[in-house]
Amino acid sequence: MRNTAKLTTAVLAAGALTFALSACGSDKGSSSASDYSGPLVVAASPTPHAEILDYVKDHLAKKAGLDLEVKEFTDYVTPNTATEDGSVGANYFQNQPYLDDFNKKNGTHIVPVVTVHLEPLGLYSHKVKSADALKSGATIAVPNDSVNEARALKLLAANKLITLKAGVGNEATPADITDNPKKLKFKELEAAQTPRSLDDVDAAVINGNYAISSGLKPAKDALVLESATDNPYGNFLAVKKGNEKDPRVKKLAKLLTSPEVKKFIEDKYAGSVIPSF
Repeated sequence: MRNTAKLTTAVLAAGALTFALSACGSDKGSSSASDYSGPLVVAASPTPHAEILDYVKDHLAKKAGLDLEVKEFTDYVTPNTATEDGSVGANYFQNQPYLDDFNKKNGTHIVPVVTVHLEPLGLYSHKVKSADALKSGATIAVPNDSVNEARALKLLAANKLITLKAGVGNEATPADITDNPKKLKFKELEAAQTPRSLDDVDAAVINGNYAISSGLKPAKDALVLESATDNPYGNFLAVKKGNEKDPRVKKLAKLLTSPEVKKFIEDKYAGSVIPSF
């Protein structure tokens, strides 16, 4: 039976980007940069991050002398604010472009420790069987945070559904579309809401973790799927700057990139989550 502390967080309003978030929890179980005693508490998205951490906890941590506690969050904000304020010791849910953007906008000091896996972003639909079958004027749901929206638009551009302005980076928005032959319309939603939008839109670009937790199989169900080759969106274990040398973090980083975890990811997710080590 899983011994996981689960926090179900609601979709956070814009004001939740401040560190007045009492919902991040108390300091119980947290540690400062000079106190590495007690369990390592790691904030994670439920799927696949918490599942991978639970595998480590149940099968590898004890032998390595690591006391690991997993806290699940359903949004992309609280894990970083909780890591910044010390409510948790680390997090595992995000990629480098997202973290760079978050640190810049929120004044946080989160740094990556080790990259573990890639979740290819995909385009999904309940109404058509292929991207080519999308009709003129179709509505596509995309994540509304700047990095994942840009990533979604790049996926559509890579599959010739739209053309983006040359040189556009991780802040691309629909305003940067230079050619839109199908006259696609875009509905910007919080990333966690995109799977729930599939009955209301013609298609949706969905992050891998939310696709999997919604019962979708990216390797099988996506109309188009992000390539893993030279992909900068690998998900990693992260900590507040200064805590990289925490011996508990070092143990977890080693376990997360072990042959056992690689096999677990490959067997459980069958190509929908790809080891990055």
